[in-house]
Amino acid sequence: MPSLSWSLDLRALAARYRSGEATPAGVVAEVYERISRYADPAVWIHPLPMERVLEAARTLAGRDPAALPLYGVPFAVKDNLDLAGVPTTAGCPGFAYRPERTAPVIERLMAAGAIPVGKTNLDQFATGLVGTRTPYGVCRNPFDHRYLPGGSSAGSAVAVAAGLVSFALGSDTAGSGRVPAAFTNTVGLKPTRGLLSTGGLVPAVRSLDCVSIFALTCEDAEAVLSVAAGFDPDDPFSRRAPAVETPSLDCLRVGVPEADYLEFFGDRAAQGRYREALARLEALGCELLTIDFGPFAETARMLYGGPWVAERLAAVGDFLEREPESVHPVVYEIIAGGARYDAVSAYKAAYRLAGLRRLSEGQWQQMDVLAIPTTGTIYTVAEVERDPIALNANLGLYTNFVNLLDLCALAVPSGPGKAGLPTGITFVAPAWQETLLCRLGGIFHPWPGATLGATGHPVPTPEPIAARADHGIQIAVVGAHLSGQPLNHQLTELGGALVRACRTAAHYRLFALVGEKVPKPGLVRTDNGNGAAIALEVWKLPAEGFGRFVANIPPPLGIGTLLLEDGEQVKGFLCESYALAGAPEITGFGGWRAYLAANGSSAGIAHG
Repeated sequence: MPSLSWSLDLRALAARYRSGEATPAGVVAEVYERISRYADPAVWIHPLPMERVLEAARTLAGRDPAALPLYGVPFAVKDNLDLAGVPTTAGCPGFAYRPERTAPVIERLMAAGAIPVGKTNLDQFATGLVGTRTPYGVCRNPFDHRYLPGGSSAGSAVAVAAGLVSFALGSDTAGSGRVPAAFTNTVGLKPTRGLLSTGGLVPAVRSLDCVSIFALTCEDAEAVLSVAAGFDPDDPFSRRAPAVETPSLDCLRVGVPEADYLEFFGDRAAQGRYREALARLEALGCELLTIDFGPFAETARMLYGGPWVAERLAAVGDFLEREPESVHPVVYEIIAGGARYDAVSAYKAAYRLAGLRRLSEGQWQQMDVLAIPTTGTIYTVAEVERDPIALNANLGLYTNFVNLLDLCALAVPSGPGKAGLPTGITFVAPAWQETLLCRLGGIFHPWPGATLGATGHPVPTPEPIAARADHGIQIAVVGAHLSGQPLNHQLTELGGALVRACRTAAHYRLFALVGEKVPKPGLVRTDNGNGAAIALEVWKLPAEGFGRFVANIPPPLGIGTLLLEDGEQVKGFLCESYALAGAPEITGFGGWRAYLAANGSSAGIAHG
């Protein structure tokens, strides 16, 4: 592939923005030049018009790169996620529709400064781990076009590996966010179910589906996750992340399957790389422990050998019945097979799964992380065409159990295997332990000679955890600290970064305070039914910066706990009740900016 003069990983891109070497519009132009030179149209189903993407980039002009966590970062979207005004096909032209709203997870990324450049190819209806079940052509593996790119999120993984975007969104029900990562030398993060909203995602197995992240480094995956994650009240499968303790990386307990459960399908190179990966983990100070992989292996067989296939039929069965000729024959065979299951078999399988979960819990008492091959081998496109279902099943041996057992997983490159093709190792942990996985992956990934995808750029040494920007403390602002308002600099000068724009829950009233030198909005909570949702922005400050910021807030304002419309609670501005005497209520405007605009007021007099 063409030589790439500089990397799009987040650390390198941020450095170029800080130094002034790059602008968002310039990066977009570079991305489109790379896409043209890479010359594989099968990566994309709907590349966005360059002018539309440049328009999004221009909106960032004049903004402080440090104020947005994903400032000017180009990314790709698997074409089973909605992007307003762009067709969603799920890999099937006859199924296509044009959504009016962008998927919430993409909205969060765009609010943080990220720029989508197009919709990527996939195994139709996200049914497959191979990347060949698509009418849009098979996107080539950037290391050897004869071999699979992996699926179902093939285009997303290739776009990252080829250096066309900084990161990409996929989906992962059975391994679609991990297998393509292994085959393209990228990082694939499958978060805990419900951590990222699945609103605007064409369902495969709706109760198990996850939005996944492809990135060039584990640090990048963690950074994207920190923005993309969040409770979505409109998604019935969304879950609020609890506070969890992250185990120390010092003497981490790493589980390894018994030898009888390890299968590489005759691929000695992949087997050797897995052994080397385990040795590397020991060298990093991890304690390796052999565990009983039986409950995990049995669970994996249940995903396609049990009634969860019927969920695929529930998702798109009406379309299959209406337009069977539009569906890839292998995909049709798999989904239509869900009709053989009834309610009794579903309950029996649920009972067995509950038993397997309990057995797996016993194994988690011994380990913090499970380390397994991402796949046992890789196949050529021709091999899969001759035996599409059995070879696909082989690729899911180490992936299919993860969502059924409510775990999270991170696929990390582990070195070249047969014919110089990438191999991967996957770290698995209990729900909500994504930070642990990304930190472990970050120290594992820079093996000698490791490169970022297929770009040729070396994997950077991870920053020491203590030196990284902390997760910070979120604070909601409603007045002059909003973006573009006169006191916003007080946030940015303290290292603040915009997380998102949203609204409070419908329990608040807003007042234009009077009797002071400059007017200030005052927000108060009410539980008498007279409240409304008020527009605000959530910012994130380093702990030290948060303390300095709060110390300088003048009365009658103070910091309390605000309830947001999605159920999340954050610290934010509230007003003491004594200051409301004689203050006109402006709740009906829905926010401070709307009030200023309606009254012709100068933003310069706002405060709070």
